[in-house]
Amino acid sequence: MREELLEQLEEWHEEDEFLEIVNAVQDIPADSRDYVLINHLGRALNNLERYEEAVEQFLTVEEEGKDDPLWHYRIGLAYYYLEQYEDARTAFETADRLEPGDEDTQEFLGWIQSKTAEKPAEEEVPSAPESPVEHLHLSITDTESTDFWDDSNEALEKWVLPSPTEEQIESVEERLVFKLPRAYVDMMKVHNGGVPHYRYIPVSEAGAAEKKLIEISGMLGIGQEKKHSLCGEEGSRFIIEQGGYPEIGVVLCKCPSDSEIIMLDYRASDNAGEPEVVHVDKEDNYKITWLAPDFDTFVRSLVAEDNHRPNIDGPI
Repeated sequence: MREELLEQLEEWHEEDEFLEIVNAVQDIPADSRDYVLINHLGRALNNLERYEEAVEQFLTVEEEGKDDPLWHYRIGLAYYYLEQYEDARTAFETADRLEPGDEDTQEFLGWIQSKTAEKPAEEEVPSAPESPVEHLHLSITDTESTDFWDDSNEALEKWVLPSPTEEQIESVEERLVFKLPRAYVDMMKVHNGGVPHYRYIPVSEAGAAEKKLIEISGMLGIGQEKKHSLCGEEGSRFIIEQGGYPEIGVVLCKCPSDSEIIMLDYRASDNAGEPEVVHVDKEDNYKITWLAPDFDTFVRSLVAEDNHRPNIDGPI
């Protein structure tokens, strides 16, 4: 009976049915829940963003978990998202000591360091790319313009979906566990995914005379019908899980290289907040490079390969 329950809990976890796990474990009397069940419950609560409850559960088995790196990792994750960074640091450092070299643990330690370190000198702080189109009075919700989208036959076939309904938007957000930025949703209602004409974003690098250009190959639309969509066969969850990318949000754009992606980064907000936009490079130890404070700024910062965007009159 117990083995069947544990198998069911793992199956629900794989299917992202975290509430089912919580309900099943909480149906068991508290004095009958052992270490394994409490860890299933705490993990599910973390995935449901109920971090305070997760910490409470993990602390009930603190003594049993003191030599378990996974226990320290999971409670550290809860502390991190509660912004209790010193408690999180202690937990992740213990996890790293018990199981040296775990990439996820070291990644969280890096994020904690960036959250708690003193702000670097001004010349070293990445600055938002200068927008070459600020004066154009562009509106990303005005749509039929081909100035922004490259609607080739291939792009239309592989990337572009019908305008999403409110029900589809809610369904996708529920599956991703993140609320999509309003500006992105508005844009997708007009042109749902695709390949932009302007596929490069300039990035300032400390000590570099010229800005580096990061290229995208296409922007994922809202839906699941095509593999290049947020919940498609090769959508956000697939890319993150297959590539081992950090669990910081939602994949927004693919890049020509399979080792690079553009993500909506929710670390500085909650899952329903306004995400920043970042570039993640798997080949460079999953280096995260800040690109823009929000989706709207990111779109307006895209340029052609020659770092130029023509003076167009009209919407993107």
